[in-house]
Amino acid sequence: MKKTAIFLASAMILLLCTCKQKPAKEGDFTVNDIHIPQTADGLSEKEAKKMPVITFSQTTYDFGDVIEGERLSYPFKFKNTGKSNLIIYSSEATCGCTTSTPPKAPVRPGESGEILVTFDSKGQKGNVTKLILVGANTYPAETILTIKANVSSTK
Repeated sequence: MKKTAIFLASAMILLLCTCKQKPAKEGDFTVNDIHIPQTADGLSEKEAKKMPVITFSQTTYDFGDVIEGERLSYPFKFKNTGKSNLIIYSSEATCGCTTSTPPKAPVRPGESGEILVTFDSKGQKGNVTKLILVGANTYPAETILTIKANVSSTK
């Protein structure tokens, strides 16, 4: 009985010690960074000004003339011009020939990042336009990036 009591007491102490959370540091990712964009209309003007803002240097890129089968990449550069951490939670292309890689970590206010978009021209012909839908904790919640190419079998 005494061993059981000691074991239970030790287990409780261990649980209490491991459940402590470290306080967040300035700039860390917190639950407050995630806003529900559908309800951003209901935010006060003061709250809305605290939201992150994703500002792209350009939202369209034209690869120009491309030979079918080439894989081409372009980094869409952006800056968080808002007042809180920017979280990109999705980056999806309209077809399987195009992929995108957003940053995994939150982007702090004033910092920059990029979304690398890769286009595989295999099986494509003529003027091609592909869209990438970027979802983030911004308002509006979605931004559309566009890539274009003129794909031919020879240059």
